[in-house]
Amino acid sequence: METYFDNQVNRLYEKANEIIDIFIKAKRKNDHSEINIPPEFKEEFFSLVDKVNLSLMEDKDNFYGYFLFQMLREIRFDINSPTAVNFKDAKYVIYFNPLIFLNLNIRQMESTIKHEILHILSLHLIRAKEFKTNYSPLAINMAMDIVINKYLDHLPPYAVTLEWVNLNYSLNLLPFKPFEYYVEKIQTALDLLEADKDKDKDENEEDERDTDRDESIAKTSYDPEKTHDIWEESNDIDEKTLQEFTENFINSAQKGSVPDYLASMISSLKNSKGELPWNLYLKKLMGTVASQKKKTITRRNRRQPDRLDLRGQLRSHKAKIAVALDISGSISDEEFNQAIKEVLDIVKNYNHEITIIECDSEIRRVYNVKTIKDIKERINTRGGTKFTPVFEYANNHKVNLLVYFTDGKGEEKLQSIPKGYKTLWVISGRGDKLSLKKAYGSVKKLKNIVIKDDTLEMSDVKRDGFSMNDQERMYI
Repeated sequence: METYFDNQVNRLYEKANEIIDIFIKAKRKNDHSEINIPPEFKEEFFSLVDKVNLSLMEDKDNFYGYFLFQMLREIRFDINSPTAVNFKDAKYVIYFNPLIFLNLNIRQMESTIKHEILHILSLHLIRAKEFKTNYSPLAINMAMDIVINKYLDHLPPYAVTLEWVNLNYSLNLLPFKPFEYYVEKIQTALDLLEADKDKDKDENEEDERDTDRDESIAKTSYDPEKTHDIWEESNDIDEKTLQEFTENFINSAQKGSVPDYLASMISSLKNSKGELPWNLYLKKLMGTVASQKKKTITRRNRRQPDRLDLRGQLRSHKAKIAVALDISGSISDEEFNQAIKEVLDIVKNYNHEITIIECDSEIRRVYNVKTIKDIKERINTRGGTKFTPVFEYANNHKVNLLVYFTDGKGEEKLQSIPKGYKTLWVISGRGDKLSLKKAYGSVKKLKNIVIKDDTLEMSDVKRDGFSMNDQERMYI
């Protein structure tokens, strides 16, 4: 037996299709080029959205309801998802496509609204831009949706989940991994699929576009490649300002307790503007590091596709990361162990070739790490500090990124400047500033730590499997 809510949904869906039919007829006569949405339709549609919002506010996840209450709402028939968001005029705006949204039940409607708010809390609207250079929109969108949808129940049947991607792309992606892990794996799979398509182009592709009349006017189906296109329409705003606006929305939406995963995301967002959001900055750098290429016979050369003797290229997505650890006498055991903890996070969260360089006035030891078990105990040398030897090593070994943990006390001028790679300086908690007059990279600072007599043993470092603490932080 249908409820009043179901009847309202069905009635609105019929009206939405009538609106599109009227527009199609008018367009054929060149009467106008924009869809005319009657005010009464908007009023009734948003009254239905209010019912969904009321259901959210009555639920244990009422944070989403209060967050939605602050957002502007608009109807857009040209988006490839039931809902979408962007940021305009100091407000978050949520958009609804009635032709897709009204095909959901009320729980699925709630989930798609939660989905958009989680993108906001993760600052994905900005992060997506940072990865556009090296990754396709489809890989970025699916990776972000995997991260977001793991927190949600009652998803629409077409939602991008870890299981869905593994099944449809023949992958074996692991749960509770960061965004960077997923986007690399997915992009590699997409490149392989594209290579197969290059062998025989689909001659019917143009005909399919011509016959898809409705999709050219109003979107009626979900498309993961285009579902976040509307983010491009957001106002151009820096990350710090956007974060401040987001925190204001969060503060107004918190009415009591929130689920653990939400509390963790909110805490990470608010704490990230402390002394060092260095791990966030590192993730940004990871997105801009040029991926190496590998030759393949399954893909034609893009510049000379007719030359079958030339091999094409696929992304290997495995950058060379050098992590320099200052082991000079001015670095305490606590500071060294603090750096080690950060290195362990890199090892855990990134599938790159990572080399540890231990150095003081010269390089003392170099070794590669693949897992946290490869991290070695500190060498007891306690000499002075020189930065130049590390940069000479990095120049000679063609690294993509150098992360240098130090207290900042060394030369004023490098004798060997970095060539072709990015540098991130991470100053220890007791450090003041970098002694170099020109850093040739970004300088960030670790949080202050208390110096104690007892030191951290490597056996104290967590090495077991997944837990809630392993789940991705806010800036995923």
